[in-house]
Order: sequence, then C-alpha cells, then structure tokens
Amino acid sequence: MPHIGHHRTHRSGWLRAAVLGANDGILSTSSLLIGVASSNASHAAILIAGIAGLAAGAMGMAAGEYVSVSSQADTENADLALERLGLETNLDYEYAELTAIYEERGLEPGLAKEVVKQLMAHDALGAHARDEIGISQTQSAQPLQAALASGASFTAGAILPLTGAFFVTGPDLVPVIAATSLAFLAALGALAARAGGASVVKGAGRVLFWGALAMAVTAGVGALVGAPVAP
Repeated sequence: MPHIGHHRTHRSGWLRAAVLGANDGILSTSSLLIGVASSNASHAAILIAGIAGLAAGAMGMAAGEYVSVSSQADTENADLALERLGLETNLDYEYAELTAIYEERGLEPGLAKEVVKQLMAHDALGAHARDEIGISQTQSAQPLQAALASGASFTAGAILPLTGAFFVTGPDLVPVIAATSLAFLAALGALAARAGGASVVKGAGRVLFWGALAMAVTAGVGALVGAPVAP
C-alpha cells in the first residue's frame, strides 16, 4: 500500500520563525501605531513611528533568531563532538549504550544488538545523535534560515497595518488599524494551525485574544502619555 501520511515535523524550524515574525510584525506595528495615534500625534509622526518600528523590529527579530538558534546549534555541535570522542575512544561502551536504548524501547536483546550493529556500520555518529541525543537532520538548528524567515515575515506582517495607516487619517485610523490587524492576525493563526495540522479555530482564537489585549494596553498607554498634564 502507498504511504499516505503527510508529516509536518520537518516544517517546525522555519514555520515557527515565520509565524513568530509575521505575528510580531502585525501585532507590534499595529500596537505601536495605535499607541502613537492615541497620544494625539500628527499623521506624519504616526507614519514615522510605524516605519521606524518596521525597520527596528525586522532587524531585531532576525538578529534575535540568529543568536538564539546559533546558541542551540552550538549546544548540538558540542554534544556531537562529545559523542564523536566517545566513538573514537570507547566504542564498546557506545555499542552497549545504544543497545540499552533499543531494549528500553521494546526490542529483544538479540535484535537490539543486531540493529545497533547495522546502524553503527552505516552511520555511527548519526545513530547516536538521533537516538541518544535527539538530534535529527530535519530538526537540527538552522540559524540563517530562522533569521531570514523571521526578518522577512516580520516585514511582511508590519507592512499590513502600516499600509492602513498610510491611507486612513483622523479618528478612523485607530479603529481601522485595530480591525484590519485583528483580521490579519486571525488569518495568520488559522493558516499556521492548518500548516501545522492543528485546530484552525484554536489557532485563530489565541492570536486574536493576545492581539486585542496588546492593542488595548498600548492604546491606553498612548492616551495616558498624550493627555495634558495639569501644572
């Protein structure tokens, strides 16, 4: 029979970074625009703040992803170096260690030994990396991929509320940005959930809740800061 399963785990690295970037791009930019607009700033000041937020946010997301995922990659490489040293200096122990892992997973001792023998003959380091450390090729850290996905998706997300702020002025600006941004966030949450095989309703609902909360908080801060202070 043909294999009809479609697994999505291989998407986890870039999907996480892309969803995080796009979500933050929409949410932080729209919240920034709403906060500045609520302070009774001029339309030009609102746009400048939005553009500056887009540039700073995209670079910040890309740099943050690169640094954090690079740290993960460093840890993985250190573990691989340790495992490589073990294979070079104490091969019998590494055989026994991997055999015990397969026995704990349910294989009979004889079969476990044969499996380990064949796997280590093919790729000893890969077998230990996958089954002892938990590092696989599909889930290994990719710093540059994560940085590019996060920075690009942040930019794409930030452009959406910024475009609305460019075309809308006056008292309609805040409700238009809030409504459109929440719609974009809901669509993004649903799309990410669908790509990951999760509940679309749940994915959209959680980003709507946190998005509305963030916008409400920044609107309140903007109104408070922009309010005239009595002498």
